[in-house]
Amino acid sequence: MRNIDLAALHIFKTVAEEGGITRAAAKLHRVQSNITTRVKQLETRLGIKLFLRQKRKLVLSPEGRLLLAYADRLLRLSSEAETALRDGTPRGTLKIGTMESTAAARLPPILSRYHKTYPEVRIELVTATAGALVAKVLNYEIEAAFVAEPVTASSIDYLIAFNEELVLIAPAGYPKIRTPRDIGKKTLIAFGAGCAYRGRLEDWLSRAKVVPDRVIEFNSYHAIVACVAAGTGIAVVPRSVVRTVRAESEVAVHPLPVGMRRAKTLLIWRRDHHSTALDALRAEIKRAP
Repeated sequence: MRNIDLAALHIFKTVAEEGGITRAAAKLHRVQSNITTRVKQLETRLGIKLFLRQKRKLVLSPEGRLLLAYADRLLRLSSEAETALRDGTPRGTLKIGTMESTAAARLPPILSRYHKTYPEVRIELVTATAGALVAKVLNYEIEAAFVAEPVTASSIDYLIAFNEELVLIAPAGYPKIRTPRDIGKKTLIAFGAGCAYRGRLEDWLSRAKVVPDRVIEFNSYHAIVACVAAGTGIAVVPRSVVRTVRAESEVAVHPLPVGMRRAKTLLIWRRDHHSTALDALRAEIKRAP
């Protein structure tokens, strides 16, 4: 049986990412009829429906989502093979994930140096919680990710990238916080479920049987710090974030207990994944001061 060709996979992946034939055709500089034909040919060859139509938009079927994961891997390997057969210089796209705090406070100088050294690599950055990023790495959606420890998946390798000091921030003038009881029923400001730092705070409060009045979720540290500064609640953030957003005068910064204030940020990747671009990123992190 003839194997699926990479061109068909590229077209299928573009339709999936763009959400329809029209936008995929425009991105690929092809006529719509050609895109439609190639998708139908792929569905006929596999004997499955790859897309379902919902409200005038194409969405992936369960089988389509499975194929997309393989398409990402195969197309990435194809690009990697071409690079390896040239001169070994990293090229192509490096898709990595990161926690929002790392993107804001840690990555700019590293990615700037990386771009200057390897201008032919285009980095695509995806931000999410640590839990969501681990899942994306395991599902081959991204090549690597910066996440908070711990990571327990046996198929994952990692490199310690950064050491963070976590602090508790509260509205300016808030009384000194030494124990969870000092927080009382104050509102918790945090990222959504899956945030490793939120998990540490919730565990600390839970052990003392302290239950926050409510939890307000944001997907930006700028929003979290602004909400705390406005007097809405308290949050746990890396001290590097407080410095980056220059919030030292706007919030009260309280130290956390020794056992929970230190956190390592790891760069993780699947053990079975190899990439010259990722190798170069690991080397850049090791060189960083």
